[in-house]
Amino acid sequence: MYFFLMNLSILDFGSISVTIPKSMANSLTNTRSIPYSGCVAQVFFYIFFASANFALLTIMAYDRYIAICQPLHYEMVMTRRACVQMAAIAWISGILNSALHTGNTFAISFCGGNMVDQFFCEIPQLLHLACSDSDLGEVVLISLCVPLWLICFAFIIVSYVQIYKTVLRIPSKQGQHKAFSTCLPHLIVVSLFLFTATFAFLKPTSNTTSDLNLLVAVLYSIMPPMMNPIIYSMRNKDMQGALSKLIGGFA
Repeated sequence: MYFFLMNLSILDFGSISVTIPKSMANSLTNTRSIPYSGCVAQVFFYIFFASANFALLTIMAYDRYIAICQPLHYEMVMTRRACVQMAAIAWISGILNSALHTGNTFAISFCGGNMVDQFFCEIPQLLHLACSDSDLGEVVLISLCVPLWLICFAFIIVSYVQIYKTVLRIPSKQGQHKAFSTCLPHLIVVSLFLFTATFAFLKPTSNTTSDLNLLVAVLYSIMPPMMNPIIYSMRNKDMQGALSKLIGGFA
């Protein structure tokens, strides 16, 4: 679990580093520009980190399934080699998905201006600058995303259905609480990631205001990588004690 958490931390750090430093630099220098190559890099790396993140969350659901439903086989199934291979699959799938989306986006011709109504290069906003009808690009974007996301989502759901059935068969309340507490951070992280990403990419981009687009972009690009370390840290007893003292000080 901690090996996968290390990979998740790297992906979260990379994801937030793609957008925030450039936007902060533009804010400090009072500029609102980014070179074409920089825009391509932002699109590629952001989709790469986001895709690899979701693939890794799916693998972590499998890790929790083996740990709770087949605990006696855990050491045999989740060997170091198996963990490294699964993490590598998550990273490689992110690269392939990112290359596909980036190539599809920047293969079109742009003639609608050079102003992206966002604080980073976002594919839906880039499609608005296309010479041709952007509806086809949005359909291609969704058709590429949805199957992969549905497969990962279904795998996570099936894993947690089996986990829930197994936990209910645990005779002691303490054992059930320990099993649920192990899975709760992962469930919260997955829910946060899916909720923000689904809301962002399934909304009608052409009919929303710039303020709403900006708010949604902040939610799905900054909120998950910022909250993930906090969510997983809540299982640490030292963090729980410090939080209790902080809440007690305000009470």
